[in-house]
Amino acid sequence: MASTALLTPATERTSSYAPPSNPSLHVLDHPLYQHQLAHLRLAETDARAFRQRTRAAATVLCVEATRDLEVQAVQGQGPLATFEGDTVKERIGVVPILRAGLGLVDACLDLLPDDTSVLHIGLFREKKSLQPVEYYSKLPAQPTVDRVLIVDPLVATGGTAIACVHMIRDWGIPANKIKFLCLLGSEQGIQALLDACPGVEIWCGHIDKTLDGQGLMIPGLGDAGDRLFATLANH
Repeated sequence: MASTALLTPATERTSSYAPPSNPSLHVLDHPLYQHQLAHLRLAETDARAFRQRTRAAATVLCVEATRDLEVQAVQGQGPLATFEGDTVKERIGVVPILRAGLGLVDACLDLLPDDTSVLHIGLFREKKSLQPVEYYSKLPAQPTVDRVLIVDPLVATGGTAIACVHMIRDWGIPANKIKFLCLLGSEQGIQALLDACPGVEIWCGHIDKTLDGQGLMIPGLGDAGDRLFATLANH
């Protein structure tokens, strides 16, 4: 994994950007998450380390985003005595937006109930128009889950995120049962998602203020899919 020695102490913050105040938006404020994000941003972080740190960051994100899952009381026999506890009651579906969303799936599955479904949706952003294009969907004919967690590392312009949320809503999942989890978002993209998808909770690790002319976040962390799957040389 990338060495912390590649990161140097900052004398002061160059940005005091504050996320928009909206009850549907949750931006993480956790030291362990910020530690992983700093290493994800490093150009020197190779694909293996990028995958490991993405998984670690996604673990923190998933824990924070699932605080309100409905539970049911249970009891069982332990090694020394009977016990009472809680288990998650809801049927949950994790929806990765292909392909970069795959990098967040295992972290979620490590934590969520064993019967959690993974429902793949393929969307990409057309390079010239920056509009989303659907190329794959593996949703059953009827909803098989009670709650959906959509996962994608980045929300830049917000187009693919919005398209995915609309697909899940059209499938039959109400907005208040959809959560969108991302490691990093742009101010513009997060606001677009809030405006287009009222009622959907957004859990974002951090928000960058700037997008460049190609719709890339600055400073961002580059193309998450290419960095996860070591395909940078293909461009």
